[in-house]
Amino acid sequence: MISSMTAYASAEGPSPRGRLVWELRAVNHRYLELGFRLPDEFRALESKLRERIERRVARGKVEVSLRYRGTPQPGELTLNAPLLQTLRQLEHEIAMALPGALPASRFEVLSYPGLVVEAELDQSGLLTGALTLFDAALDDFIATRGREGERLRVVLDERLKSLAGIVRQVRQWLPEIRAGLRARLELKLAELKAAGDPGRLEQELVLYLHKLDVDEELQRLDSHIAEAELRLKSAEPIGRRLDFLMQEFNREANTLGAKSMDARTTQAAVELKVLIEQLREQVQNIE
Repeated sequence: MISSMTAYASAEGPSPRGRLVWELRAVNHRYLELGFRLPDEFRALESKLRERIERRVARGKVEVSLRYRGTPQPGELTLNAPLLQTLRQLEHEIAMALPGALPASRFEVLSYPGLVVEAELDQSGLLTGALTLFDAALDDFIATRGREGERLRVVLDERLKSLAGIVRQVRQWLPEIRAGLRARLELKLAELKAAGDPGRLEQELVLYLHKLDVDEELQRLDSHIAEAELRLKSAEPIGRRLDFLMQEFNREANTLGAKSMDARTTQAAVELKVLIEQLREQVQNIE
């Protein structure tokens, strides 16, 4: 099954303190390029995340982000009693020195640095839970790429069948085209014989024979189509190979058009190039 390089997936779940939300986004890229946006508490995970992705993804620019908002649970917050006692003493001294000053509210006091002590977080448990949730997001990400890849496979298969149909049609036209060219050639040869120019006769003969010979181009097109169809059934990443095949397709279509001496084969070459460009656009999305 082929895979698309473009995909999006997310996974959300609880943690020992707050909720975690993973997001994975990918776009086309010549190679595999990874980017991470992680809160400070999760920076230690980057190497493990990279390993997990590299085992399952071959190409694409993949952006990984994690949103985390820690929410302490009941009983995890306590007061720094010695610091609170010091603040009470200071408040008393300020009240004595400045009798008209308004006393601080309780919430203002609570915002004093270090007064509220948060229980030490189980960092190991937090990271383990984050990795488990990431694996679920990655599974969804890979599945999404596979579904999009299957859609691309159907489109590519249709285009390849259309290419093969045009090649068959050109091959069917060739006897009639050659007969017409032969008639024109014989007429021209008769004129040249009358003019008594055997050298020119030989040149015209070579030129016409060269124009007639498109069998090799048609055979190579058939070979490239068969190769592309075979690659579409592969379980390995095939994007680069297909991209190379598109160049070969285009080369043969251009040669066919250049050698054409009939309006039908000229139009066929144009239709081939249109289909090849459509194929190339889709191939750019394949891993």
